Amino acid sequence: MNTDRMNPAILIFAGTTEGRKLAEYASLHSIKCYVSVATDYGKSLIEHLENITILTGRMDEKEMEHFIEENDIRLVIDATHPFAREVTENIRSACEKARTHSEKVFYVRCVRPFENRSSDEQIIYTGSVQEAVEYLKKTTGNILIATGSKELHLYTEIDNYRERCFARVLSTEPAVRESVRLGFEGSHLFAMQGPFARDLNLALLRQTKASYFVTKETGKAGGFEEKAEAAEMAGAVLVVIGRPKEIGESVEIVKEMIRMYGEKESIRV
Repeated sequence: MNTDRMNPAILIFAGTTEGRKLAEYASLHSIKCYVSVATDYGKSLIEHLENITILTGRMDEKEMEHFIEENDIRLVIDATHPFAREVTENIRSACEKARTHSEKVFYVRCVRPFENRSSDEQIIYTGSVQEAVEYLKKTTGNILIATGSKELHLYTEIDNYRERCFARVLSTEPAVRESVRLGFEGSHLFAMQGPFARDLNLALLRQTKASYFVTKETGKAGGFEEKAEAAEMAGAVLVVIGRPKEIGESVEIVKEMIRMYGEKESIRV
């Protein structure tokens, strides 16, 4: 086990706007920390930061536990995507199981505030992608899908989906490859990195002549408001996959925790 306090005592699981903000905060205040991101794109957004050691690639629960133990991590911040439920469970479990030189590994979940537009008649809320698909099966008109590639296969249950459905996915090779395999290609596939401005969302809705815009409730950081405004301007129904209620802390509170742990470690060195 490495107990050299020249190494960071803080581990941030990032890959989101919140994770990037926390990494930037730590760097700005000269607080050393590890930042874990799943993709090279996530790495490119923070690799210019000082005092940050970047870990690239996905870790399973055992790998997380091992890393925490070997590096005597004191504070673990889960700033992963609000819909990455399995990842969050793995991080929480790894923190509970890890045995370090510290008395306890402190885990904190950084959560996004919810956007409340439930009174809008042009918004349909569902509990999952499958529920959204069941709703869309009963409709007519084109559909712009912005819920990612992992559950894109569910939309193939919609009659005539190759003509009706248009998919917007991340501009990564796996995402594009899977989309094309499912039959989303040519003018029915948009590969780009968000979050997106209202006008870009609006342009895509108009280009695809979409009557429905399917998205996840990603909060302000995920560009939810811009999607809702674009759908309203285009006259499209916004179909929202609601995210689970989570207990956690805001970005500002987590920043304060980083500052406190950074001060504590500087005293110990």
